[in-house]
Amino acid sequence: MSSSLKIAVGSILVGLIVLGLKSLAWHLTGSVALLSDALESIVNVATALAALVAISVAQRPADQAHPYGHHKAEFLSAVLEGVLIIVAALLILREAWHAFQNPREIQAAGLGMAINAGAGVLNAIWCGVLIRQGRRLRSPALVADGKHLLTDVVSSGGVLLGIGLAVATGWSYLDPLLAMLVGVNILWSGWKVMASSVSGLLDEAVPEKTLAKIRDIISDKASGALEAHDLRTRHAGAVTFIDFHLVVDGRTTVSDAHDICDRIEASIKASLPESQVTIHVEPEHMAKHSGVLVI
Repeated sequence: MSSSLKIAVGSILVGLIVLGLKSLAWHLTGSVALLSDALESIVNVATALAALVAISVAQRPADQAHPYGHHKAEFLSAVLEGVLIIVAALLILREAWHAFQNPREIQAAGLGMAINAGAGVLNAIWCGVLIRQGRRLRSPALVADGKHLLTDVVSSGGVLLGIGLAVATGWSYLDPLLAMLVGVNILWSGWKVMASSVSGLLDEAVPEKTLAKIRDIISDKASGALEAHDLRTRHAGAVTFIDFHLVVDGRTTVSDAHDICDRIEASIKASLPESQVTIHVEPEHMAKHSGVLVI
């Protein structure tokens, strides 16, 4: 089992533990704000399952039907996570509205808040693991899952603070009001997760910093060539696809041009291990006198 899959399985286990703790906290207190927190944990488990399936599919080798691999499955998972987050937010807002119309006194507040706080700490620790390891493994599904958990941690902290104020002041309407704020925050989080994932599905280029690194490598390692132009990049899951045209002197042999391409490709892969490079060699009269000039 790969590192990504192990982390995805861990997310499911952590999600189930946190869901159990938050459900217990809601059952003890009757707080609609804690109910909203528990509802989000249900989504955490569902998105962790989606991430596990997506990562499993993304790691399948390329085949005849999918010659470029299955890497975009992780972006699809992240889009699904965004949809589920938004659904959870709408459910929370509905519960909050009903509770706002019929506010209830919070029971066993101290014990319920302590249990919920423990669940929040566990989420915070796992959130850090997901984002850090997701970036290291270049897994959009794990990063999206981590960012979702981060909003859960923040909203859980706000819920606990608000419940403390509600108990201290006796203002029962603070409980459903907090649940509404949690719902709005989760709604915004779901939209951001969906937007970033859709960009990946639309073959978004690599960040400018990474693009500059690629250009520098081509310029430095393409000695014997004249220029490189029409550089294009896109990323799908952990893989970065890079293609460009390399202009060489018309008298350059095929063997020498191939050696130049191999040298460039090896250097790019040393810097970006999960990359696939395609180079189209052209004669001098095809030069555009733009793009990357060879030093």
